[in-house]
Amino acid sequence: MKLLKLLSVTLLAGAVLLAIAILPSRLCFKDAESYAFFTGDTSKNFSEVTTDSGADAVRLTVGKLSGECAYYKSLDLDGLLKSVNGEIVFVEEYEGSVNYYCKADLPYSVNLYGEEINLHVCFRPDGVKVASPIIFGGY
Repeated sequence: MKLLKLLSVTLLAGAVLLAIAILPSRLCFKDAESYAFFTGDTSKNFSEVTTDSGADAVRLTVGKLSGECAYYKSLDLDGLLKSVNGEIVFVEEYEGSVNYYCKADLPYSVNLYGEEINLHVCFRPDGVKVASPIIFGGY
């Protein structure tokens, strides 16, 4: 009986340690001013959940994600690309913004103009948005 109790306690402790190791979410982007999570796979069921703090905890409550987005006041593009093993595929300039569409080691992707895109970076005078796979909902 003591052996069974010890085994149960050991298994429970192992399960708790495993949960602690798994539960901390891995955000695509670090140290953002604000963060958004995208859900859904069409415009019919699209949803955006935003937060100014505690993005790790919010991520755990959102469910199945289709993308992530971070806002920064400023950003070093070369440093970001290096951190996600990214490369610029094409650039678009539109109404005062510069958009970089990239391939990167990130979990989400879309096909744009025949290219698999995992990272979208938009520089505007008021800040920078970074998303994987792309910035949904406009910016």
